[in-house]
Amino acid sequence: MNIKPEQVDGIVKSLPNNIRGVVIYGSNEGMVSSLSQQFIKSISNDIYDAFHVSYLDCGDILSDVGILYAEFNAQSLMGGKRVVVIREASNPLTKVLRELFDSSTSDTLLIATSSNLKTKDSLAVMAKDENFMYGIGCYDDRDEDISQFASKFMSRNNFNIDNSSFQMLCSRLSNDRKISQNELEKLITYMGNKRDITINDIKTVISDTSASSQEDLCYFIALGDTQKAINSYNRLIFEGENPVSIVRTIEYHFMKLLDCAIKMEKGETADKVVSSIRPPLMFFRKPMFMGQLRAWNRTRILSALTLLYQTERECKTTDLPAEQVASFTIIRIANGVKRFR
Repeated sequence: MNIKPEQVDGIVKSLPNNIRGVVIYGSNEGMVSSLSQQFIKSISNDIYDAFHVSYLDCGDILSDVGILYAEFNAQSLMGGKRVVVIREASNPLTKVLRELFDSSTSDTLLIATSSNLKTKDSLAVMAKDENFMYGIGCYDDRDEDISQFASKFMSRNNFNIDNSSFQMLCSRLSNDRKISQNELEKLITYMGNKRDITINDIKTVISDTSASSQEDLCYFIALGDTQKAINSYNRLIFEGENPVSIVRTIEYHFMKLLDCAIKMEKGETADKVVSSIRPPLMFFRKPMFMGQLRAWNRTRILSALTLLYQTERECKTTDLPAEQVASFTIIRIANGVKRFR
């Protein structure tokens, strides 16, 4: 059965006895790694405990299936349940796991992780269809995901942080959870025994990573700053961001604008609708978002979204270079703002 990443916290507190396998996949490698560790820790507090946790590579299993059978059916010399983690799982593993689960009564938890699997791949479909498995897709964090991740980090490590500092922290974290995890671990080391995090601490330790860069791109486009939008886009592409992922981020931003525009048509003030956005906008973003609402109405936003959806399809289904297709759309939308200001 499919579950969402945000459900994992509650599930691992008392993992159902009928769950025998978990498939965690998607482009957000940091989230894949983090969720995998959460499931491991539901069995063993030490993720490297050799008595209770075993790590296998998918390629080795496909070369010799006996390796998996031996580890899955083994019992810990120290007693208790075990975990087998398969790294970089691929579709040929699907048949192997079906036969393994059919032939074994072991209570070992099997976790398969992959950054390459897609939702429609056979291994992901198996996890979705079987009631004794969980399937979890992990993709780029949105603003609310970053906020939740940072909040849980603060709570778990007993840090105190005021609202302005917290918003500054979130604005500097990446939409790739692996990068954000590394940044937060640097913060732990820097803070030492101090428990109160300040803006100066964040400016000193946390790099201004691509989450804010993607958000910057959205704001540059919606405000009609074409040159900054193109510079931001080119930097993201140079850093390895996928054009389709960038287009989806822009779509998400314009959907927020659309929701606010519709509410304003019904008589609500711009200040009220912007204050109602959840999760709340970072304090330094609010004036710029208000400026965008003055430039964009429902009709214009829908036109931009239609163009973005068309661009996403072209990036996926045509032989045109995706980087150039997305770049042309960004220029068209940003230049268009100047015409209706």
